[in-house]
Amino acid sequence: MGYALSTTVDRPFEQVLAATRSALADQGFGVLTEIDLAGTLKARIGAEIPSQVILGACRPPLAHAAVSVEPSIGLLLPCNVVVRALKDGETLVEALDPTVMVTMTGNQALSDVASEARELLTNALVSLDGTLTT
Repeated sequence: MGYALSTTVDRPFEQVLAATRSALADQGFGVLTEIDLAGTLKARIGAEIPSQVILGACRPPLAHAAVSVEPSIGLLLPCNVVVRALKDGETLVEALDPTVMVTMTGNQALSDVASEARELLTNALVSLDGTLTT
């Protein structure tokens, strides 16, 4: 089973990062956390990787529904969305497929929440480029 929803966008990293924040907001997600992975690794251990930012996206009604069904689901929240620079001006945007919550917990009661979250994240990614890879 795959665990990611992804799209490759033929635009520079910074443009796609801004567009991703906007696309998530359009689907009702707020970005609670933002981790500059490339900057952190460079500062902490001197490692150089292409630009990569992890956005911790949350849609409060979905988070509440998930926690109500599975109190420990916070371990898998927020929805992580990664924006990563590729070669030749392309940028990859990946989101953890929310159906992983159901698989990892074995709690089928999370299915509706996971399906709704998957649909909204899919809408956000498709709006960036029009194609989706799962």
